[in-house]
Amino acid sequence: MRPDGTKRFVYLALLSAVAIVLSIAESVYIGPVFFMVRIGLANIAALITIRLLGVKEMIIVNAMRVVISTLMRGLIFSSTFWISLGGVALSSLALVIMDKMGSSLMFTSMLCSITHSVGQVIVVVLFYMQPRIAVILPYLLLGSIPMGILTGITANLVLARIKPLRKDIPVQK
Repeated sequence: MRPDGTKRFVYLALLSAVAIVLSIAESVYIGPVFFMVRIGLANIAALITIRLLGVKEMIIVNAMRVVISTLMRGLIFSSTFWISLGGVALSSLALVIMDKMGSSLMFTSMLCSITHSVGQVIVVVLFYMQPRIAVILPYLLLGSIPMGILTGITANLVLARIKPLRKDIPVQK
């Protein structure tokens, strides 16, 4: 592995660890803020990853977060795992599209929060074969918008604070 590849790998590992810790901490210590809506702290790591390292690395961080955090909580391959994976898959797709369009981090984060909720509801409806469950979607979306804005603001603040370190990160290819 080239020296710049090693640095990128270290940053990828660090951001993955941050995402995993934030995900577990939020589910264990913080819980839902508003009607089953969580803040989405782990999404901050995904937003930072796509800006610093790129799309492929962001997908790796999100996948590792879902797999390892559910594994550590003893929920791997449970309904929680699949619901989380559905939300992360759809929000990652939105994140990639918004990043390619050059959208602001705050708007991107808000849209990712919305698509995460939609992805989770889709999985729940398919998992339990109960389309009536989708009636909770408007309430989830109502909470998703401010939480997405909050995580977007936080990601912007973090990126501004680590700006001096960014010159050490090899440019994405």
